[in-house]
Amino acid sequence: MKDIRDAILADAPAEELAALPIPQTYRAAFVRRSDTGMFEGMESWEKDPRQSIQIDEVPLPELAPDEALVAVMASSINFNTVWTSIFEPLPTFGFLNRLGRESYWGKRHDLDYHIIGSDGSGVVLQTGSGVRNWKTGDKVSIHCNYVDDQDPTSHDDSMKGANQRIWGFETNFGGLADLTVVKANQLMPKPTHLTWEESAVNALCASTSFRMLVSDNASAMKQGDTVLIWGATGGLGGYAVQLVLNGGGVPVGVVSSPEKAELLNRIGCKAVIDRKAENFQFWSDPHTQDESEWRRFGKRIRELVGEDPDIVFEHPGRQTMGASVFAAKRGGTIVTCAATSGYMIEYDNRHLWMKLKRIVSSHFANYQEAWAMNRLIDRGAIQPILSESFALEDVGEATRQVHQNKHEGKLGVLCLSPEEGLGIQDAEKRARIGEDKITMFRS
Repeated sequence: MKDIRDAILADAPAEELAALPIPQTYRAAFVRRSDTGMFEGMESWEKDPRQSIQIDEVPLPELAPDEALVAVMASSINFNTVWTSIFEPLPTFGFLNRLGRESYWGKRHDLDYHIIGSDGSGVVLQTGSGVRNWKTGDKVSIHCNYVDDQDPTSHDDSMKGANQRIWGFETNFGGLADLTVVKANQLMPKPTHLTWEESAVNALCASTSFRMLVSDNASAMKQGDTVLIWGATGGLGGYAVQLVLNGGGVPVGVVSSPEKAELLNRIGCKAVIDRKAENFQFWSDPHTQDESEWRRFGKRIRELVGEDPDIVFEHPGRQTMGASVFAAKRGGTIVTCAATSGYMIEYDNRHLWMKLKRIVSSHFANYQEAWAMNRLIDRGAIQPILSESFALEDVGEATRQVHQNKHEGKLGVLCLSPEEGLGIQDAEKRARIGEDKITMFRS
């Protein structure tokens, strides 16, 4: 791996990379099937990813015809990494079991360890015999949509495929490793002005936000739309705010501290609600929501922007869905993905049906949507929201910080890259876009 890393850092030509031997084992972060019961009886917040995530050498899998072997320079932490590490809402080995029953190539994934991680940037080392558009030496970002292209249900919108999966969560061989095996249709060009770690944090969250807000598959935001964004400095919200501003909309960002409110102001979001400072308590007890708090929240939004939101960008789930349904304007849209505060949601259906609102579900993005978002990032229209980077050995700690919401933006992970700041291909373009913009979440 050292020879491969050194060749990449020296920007060696493709012929030189192709001539290097591929090691039969590589370093990876993973959880073990035998540990799935280790947190039994504990509350979710007590479960510590540092105890479950292992860093060790693992065998290199065989490469399928439609796959690429990528040297991972950097990766990042997502909430699905948290869920895998604490075995909630269920251990991910069930996903690997099902994939293993599908085919010869699927069987490779059904192992007693699960290599985690659903983001990555790096360099293509090898390609399978069926790969046409990528070659050794290509610098790439990796999105996480793992699609069976022989499934007819995938060909209208691959996210609706009957066996659509998320790489590194519902498949093995994820991105938190020195090498990864991915399908060729997960690859996108690395943004030329970004470092490895800046390129690695975008694909999952940015593409998810793009589909939720911009795509016709979800809310299809229009110019002038007012958009309420929960967790507006988080992994999803930080991209959502930028997309709304770029699209001529009015973002209303909800955050949990003065520091996060200040960060939103620097990005250009002027309408900000600090839910802790204003002490919004949507649940009066674990079983009862307080409608008077919904009304106070809605009034606060109207004070800031003069109207109810056309779109509510909803992802916390249980804690906020009742308020989201109430706050959306008559005929408005609540677009939801994930449920980081709980999956079993409750809301007053009268506010939905009698005011002609709609709830739209959204999940990651198809290849075209991910590619379109990657293009915006490459053009400098959307900035990475990297706030801090960790070494691969410290994945457990990085995952713990996301689990406990002690982070802003996205946390990057250096895999083969020995330090931050490497991988920039176009320094002139970076200077033109502006260092202060690119690193705004690190200020």
